[in-house]
Amino acid sequence: MPAFEISRRSLLKSGAAGLAAATLPLSFARAQSAVTVGIVYVGPRDDFGWNQAHAVAVEALKQVSGVTVIEEENVPETDAVSKSMESMINIDGANLILATSFGYYKPFVLDAARKYPDTQFRHAAPLWSKDSDPANAGSYFPYLNQAHYVDGVAAGLSAPSGKIGFVAAKPIPSVLSNINSVLLGARSVNPNATVRVIFTGEWSLPVREAEATNALVDAGCEVITCHVDSPKVVIETAEGRGVKTCGHNASQAPLAPKGFITGAEYKWETIYKSYAADIAAGRTLPNFLVGGFDKDMLQNTAYGAGATPEAIKAADAARAALVKGEPIYKGTLKDNTGKVVVDKTYDNYDPYLDGMNWLLDGVQGSIT
Repeated sequence: MPAFEISRRSLLKSGAAGLAAATLPLSFARAQSAVTVGIVYVGPRDDFGWNQAHAVAVEALKQVSGVTVIEEENVPETDAVSKSMESMINIDGANLILATSFGYYKPFVLDAARKYPDTQFRHAAPLWSKDSDPANAGSYFPYLNQAHYVDGVAAGLSAPSGKIGFVAAKPIPSVLSNINSVLLGARSVNPNATVRVIFTGEWSLPVREAEATNALVDAGCEVITCHVDSPKVVIETAEGRGVKTCGHNASQAPLAPKGFITGAEYKWETIYKSYAADIAAGRTLPNFLVGGFDKDMLQNTAYGAGATPEAIKAADAARAALVKGEPIYKGTLKDNTGKVVVDKTYDNYDPYLDGMNWLLDGVQGSIT
């Protein structure tokens, strides 16, 4: 945690924030720009995963004229995030707070939004409710499963046996959606493809992630992908075993110079720049903002040495189709217990898919 941030929290804890803001050196009590954005990360900005994906977007946001950005990393999902947000508002004059970790929302973001009605708060998960939550709060979230579908296409053409391994954190809908989308992408080019999944139970457990990766490789998987906060250990372990990989959240290409194929990446900068533009123009920010390739909220990592020309061609075609609205989930599909779970073709943003609690036939693993 930067010493500067500790100093700012201490000032607030002592109740001296107002006085401090008035007496701070000019470099601290900076003049407010048209848009001052405070962004809070739960981990380090260079984690090769979730936090890094946001940090990359913030670097792009900093290049926008008239925008000032205040950042703080390694902020736990406790009242520490309340102190950080209040610091950004009271000392730095932030008029937009971006809270990027799931556990920040309730109660911390909601409480702060009620306390500071003139500040906008947006949270990186689809949790905002128009029936109960403040109007100056909101949610944003890209549908990363679309990029994982493209990964699946490339993986399906990169695994001669069709065996793909998936290291997953928890069996919640967004994770299950990514697993199932990898399978459907792979099967679109390789009908015999399968996905073997191992759940670690937590978002960040490096030892178990390494164990899971090794177990999947030992089981014959020829491409490994994942949904954990930081895929660094998964990608490096697979690379060390001579197995190809597809990434998640941010670019892991430097970690696997021999076997990296491509990856599913968020493109948060599209959302962040739109928020800044709305504030600068005096427009009301949307309370709920979601999208995929069609709204330029996603991207696939640049192809690595593990990508064959055939895989690149097929993946590019799949992504182009998704931009035009090609659906991923086309019925009838059964789960891996034999129950029909997709009875028709669903639009990629259909609410039914948001509640996904099943693994498709072809995925080897259990959510119980």
